[in-house]
Amino acid sequence: MIEVLSVTAEVYPLIKTGGLADVAGALPAALAQSGVTMRTLIPGYPAVMSRMTSGREVWSSEDLFGVPARLIAGRVEGLDLIVLDAPVLYDRPGNPYVGPEGWDWPDNWKRFAALSWVASELGLGLVEGYRPQIIHAHDWQAGLVAAYVKYGPSATLKTVMTVHNMAFQGTFGAEIFPQLRLPQHAFSVEGVEYYGGVGYLKAGVECADVVTTVSPSYAAEIRTPAFGMGLDGLLNNRSATVHGVLNGIDMDAWNPATDPALAQNYTASTIQQRGVNKRALQEAFGLEASNGPLFAVVSRLTWQKGIDLLAANIDQIVQAGGQLAVLGSGETELENAVRAAVMRHPGQVGLVTGYNEALSHLIQGGADVMVVPSRFEPCGLTQLYALRYGCIPLVSRVGGLNDTVIDANVAAMQADVATGVQFAPPDAHALGDAIRRTLALYADEKSWKKMQRRGMKSDVSWQASAARYAQLYASLIGVTTDDNPDH
Repeated sequence: MIEVLSVTAEVYPLIKTGGLADVAGALPAALAQSGVTMRTLIPGYPAVMSRMTSGREVWSSEDLFGVPARLIAGRVEGLDLIVLDAPVLYDRPGNPYVGPEGWDWPDNWKRFAALSWVASELGLGLVEGYRPQIIHAHDWQAGLVAAYVKYGPSATLKTVMTVHNMAFQGTFGAEIFPQLRLPQHAFSVEGVEYYGGVGYLKAGVECADVVTTVSPSYAAEIRTPAFGMGLDGLLNNRSATVHGVLNGIDMDAWNPATDPALAQNYTASTIQQRGVNKRALQEAFGLEASNGPLFAVVSRLTWQKGIDLLAANIDQIVQAGGQLAVLGSGETELENAVRAAVMRHPGQVGLVTGYNEALSHLIQGGADVMVVPSRFEPCGLTQLYALRYGCIPLVSRVGGLNDTVIDANVAAMQADVATGVQFAPPDAHALGDAIRRTLALYADEKSWKKMQRRGMKSDVSWQASAARYAQLYASLIGVTTDDNPDH
């Protein structure tokens, strides 16, 4: 059995702002089948502490970066958790990263340095009876873990750094360095220094034994200037240690046959019953009853997600007899662009702002088309949920979208392998063409149903990917397995 400590700023179902939480929540159970025991270290936000009522204190200090803190161990929702309870750092309402005004908390550098430092100390035996062989750090919030290990006393502890989105890097001014509990020589290009400041993600990519990201295509893309966000040179230097391991989804939480959020459960063989969910979805978004194609978006409304490309094509969707339901929030300009479309097309376009887990399930179970027009997408989970629910994904040909959706071109349709529609390049014109192709496919009911069933039979589980992670872990500590991870 391989012992791994996962370090993450969020984990579903306790605290979630995006796909990172879903991955961190699903991976431990998936890895258990591959001989890996994974515990998860997470900050003690209010939403987390309220669920840790039966946990036990396993460590305490009056001076964790100047504040009192303790570790609480417990099991919640099937997850073995170690919670860093430091109220001065984490006992704050709402979003874990930003304050009520929408600005990053000014002490985020300290909040996540503390998390990373505690993780590295756990790897050295901070808690009696527990000593992981590997620490698996997720995104910039855990980026300093690998630096603390590299510049610490342990030569045997191994680190894995997973980049879920290269755009979020955790960069801070050089003035914080003296407070990070790192030796002076760590402030170098081979350590945490990044353009004169401190880069948390950069530190993780530089110092970890293995770097993974969440799809093979994204692993290649981030080694180019267009997608590397300034770290492409470093990633190319470390290319032998960079692996793309595709995300999976929790097949129990996302199961149309049993999902309690649906108005009507169904399977691939009873797919015609999806119509009940479509009507429920139309009602939820204030849309008229219609048999035309219902397009949907479940996303942060941002430039990265290509929402402006969609906004430029909403009129075309409605003019062709389609409808659009949008769930999400983000950049004010893009929210307003969708709101303007709602005003132009009452009863045909609907918008619900914010995050709503149950509604996102109903959308997958009721919409005909899930639009994911991202300019870049490390993996994407929305299209995986869509495949599972028989909702046809319409996606840009980037990152994990490219790796998980088979485009309905002529050859793929003839070979009976198509599962969705892809478009490139990520611009409004190409998306418009893809929408027209999708409308034509929808008009052929027999072919559409076949494509839906094909998607529902796609393997979007964690099984293969968990086996790849297990092989990477095993190779780090000198254990051999039969699996061979993709580069």
